[in-house]
Amino acid sequence: MGRVVVVQNDATGGPGRFGTWLTEAGLNLEVVHAYDGAPVPEQLDGRALVVLGGGYMPDEDGRAPWLAATRRLAAQALEQGAPFFGICLGGQLLAHVAGGTVKARHGAPEAGSTPLRLRADASGDALFHNLPGRVTAIERHVDSITALPPGAVWLMESERCPYQAFRVGERAWGVQFHPEAAAERIRGWNPERLRQQGFDPEELQRTAEGDEPAAEAVWRRVALRFSAVAAG
Repeated sequence: MGRVVVVQNDATGGPGRFGTWLTEAGLNLEVVHAYDGAPVPEQLDGRALVVLGGGYMPDEDGRAPWLAATRRLAAQALEQGAPFFGICLGGQLLAHVAGGTVKARHGAPEAGSTPLRLRADASGDALFHNLPGRVTAIERHVDSITALPPGAVWLMESERCPYQAFRVGERAWGVQFHPEAAAERIRGWNPERLRQQGFDPEELQRTAEGDEPAAEAVWRRVALRFSAVAAG
């Protein structure tokens, strides 16, 4: 059975349905509640790595001191060719560690179900090949990747944020969106903050619920593909 270290950076930002799909595929998830003081492992020891989202920059060690250890573990995954999947902050952290750039409050914010476009280079990717040309995913970010790492493969984009998905090497992926988040997650977001950012909370909820069946099928497929990489 393959094992996966999952670094959780926020109390409400667990692995969600992505973790459920990995478990259903036979992987053993070891969720590290880093936000609550649980130590991030020093060594992967043959395990895959998933880093979840959170409201931090990838090097914001003053607010989130565990990020330094998480960056070291991500660098270890790249050095060893261990399977890695980074979501939102986790994707930004992968970009940062591999030599890309991430900027705080850069560009227009994205929230709710967001249309994504598959790029041509995704056709040869182990996780993103043969996905629909247009798919949606839940987004919630104000920080953005502004330059991909050298040699990274650019897989997906959106209208407001170009770097939605990318791969570093052969087995490390980063995404800006939240494949683990179902439409119901939006109900827990601060409605006033959403309005301040120019979003209608009720419209976000309705759109996400309408998009969910197709989106869930796509991200489940991606999760199962990552499971095969992690188990192999």
